[in-house]
Amino acid sequence: MPRVAATVLLLRPTGADFEVYVIRRVAAMTFGGMYAFPGGGVDRSDSQAHLGWAGAEPAAWGERLGLSPDAAQAVVCAAAREVFEEAGVLLAGPDASAVVGDVSGDDWEAARQDLEGRRVGFADLLAGRELTLRSDLLLPWSRWITPEFEPRRFDTYFFVALLPAGQRTRDVSGEADHTMWIRPADALARAEAGELTMLPPTLVTLAQVAAAGDLAAVARVAASRDAATPVTPRLEVAPDGSSRFVLD
Repeated sequence: MPRVAATVLLLRPTGADFEVYVIRRVAAMTFGGMYAFPGGGVDRSDSQAHLGWAGAEPAAWGERLGLSPDAAQAVVCAAAREVFEEAGVLLAGPDASAVVGDVSGDDWEAARQDLEGRRVGFADLLAGRELTLRSDLLLPWSRWITPEFEPRRFDTYFFVALLPAGQRTRDVSGEADHTMWIRPADALARAEAGELTMLPPTLVTLAQVAAAGDLAAVARVAASRDAATPVTPRLEVAPDGSSRFVLD
């Protein structure tokens, strides 16, 4: 069975346009050398979390994601946890209307390392600082399942989120050897030129958000997208031996 996972497209404005944060996985990891978005598998602690929650209730999230309320809460928790672990960005605040500011200080970094090392759970980290998970800052976008021929498969839920004011991304997780902010259109152009290597889910998602035009439009599009029906690429081999991924 594919492992359930979550990934987040962090977006930020740049003039009249916007940029997305991408990371290149270290060569030793699954899909190493590929540029992707911060994310990872749902952890057992995500399923057992009892935490302050702002935004739609887990039951409503379940309807959007095609999951039970408990499973949906775990996916949303995983998305928020992973973006903190891998990018140093925390989608949480003291209440449902606020978000924490700069979380790059030494005390926050120690907390992030404890979370990454599984010495503390995400819910305990938030509770210890009297913070509420801002699930409303995560906008569901799509769901992708790794093709059956891959040795390691993931059932991944994609979300978009705006970088909170006062926060900044940091290359902290040790799972990436390069990170950058880049306009989606530029990332696609560089991928086409062979400068950036990306898997189909990353390429397609970049094209989708680029087509939205601006950040406000991305949010509007996200509200009506089907984030429950999975997309599974399949490999099509031509008579001449060449191959390409096809989306049904």
